[in-house]
Amino acid sequence: MAVQFEVAFSRTVIGAGVIAGGPYFCAQGSVYAATTTCTCTNEFFSCRVRPGGTRVADLISLTDWFATSQSIDPTSALASHRVWMLSGTLDSVVPQAVMNDLLTYYRHYIDANRITYKRNLVAEHAMPTDSYGNSCATLGSPYINNCNDDAAGELLNWIYGPLAPRNNGTLTGRFIAFDQSEFIALPTWHGMADTGYLYVPASCESGGCRLHVAFHGCQQNQDSIGTLFIRHAGYNAWADTNRMLILYPQTVATFANPNSCWDWWAYDDTRYAQKNGRQMAAVKRMVDRLAGSTIALICRRGRCT
Repeated sequence: MAVQFEVAFSRTVIGAGVIAGGPYFCAQGSVYAATTTCTCTNEFFSCRVRPGGTRVADLISLTDWFATSQSIDPTSALASHRVWMLSGTLDSVVPQAVMNDLLTYYRHYIDANRITYKRNLVAEHAMPTDSYGNSCATLGSPYINNCNDDAAGELLNWIYGPLAPRNNGTLTGRFIAFDQSEFIALPTWHGMADTGYLYVPASCESGGCRLHVAFHGCQQNQDSIGTLFIRHAGYNAWADTNRMLILYPQTVATFANPNSCWDWWAYDDTRYAQKNGRQMAAVKRMVDRLAGSTIALICRRGRCT
């Protein structure tokens, strides 16, 4: 979803941090491709992941076609982005061959000196931290692993840096729970939860801060693991000392999406990878609401905490 949002709204964002993700439009609307070519998650068919298996040339052609039709921003805007990528050597869900294809995809639009790709961390499929979670080689909930590696800090420093050191003590800010139905009608019908979260450092209460959107992975939404991803993925401590808001939009399980993933294969919407895709447009509305606004504007219907 991070890649998808970045490419579609390339004139709005300045880069992306991608942990275990594939190229833009990898699934091409097919759950079979999503679970056998872009990931190894199909219970009934064998994994088909292999070098070049996502057919990057086709994905580039489709990206260019979407841009020409103005359903995504011009691809020329990607040239100024800064991208940080991580693929664990033990990742059995999104093997490194998929992320190698993502690198090939990015290199078509972005110079090599604006991309960093970390692929030597001995880690399973998870969000790596240096202080919280399962052992680094573990595959399982909450998919946050203590790998003695601060992935959130590394990606934030690459995209926005150099940053001030993170706050290693008690956080100064607060978490706001907000009503996502303001940004998408009937959210649970479309794979999004009723409630999303925003971390607001004390220094950002009056506005004027940068915004980072942190998309959780499958089975990392609130219904699956509570607020563990929101509180322990590693972003908030860096946000605290660098005047940065962290937006945590939330998904929910549906019949077609039992693992609460973001829509990157059309389980809800055939336009899922374009600017007018339901989930994509909803998150963009959240971003637009926060841009240049005071924090109180997103706090509605008694949902602030």
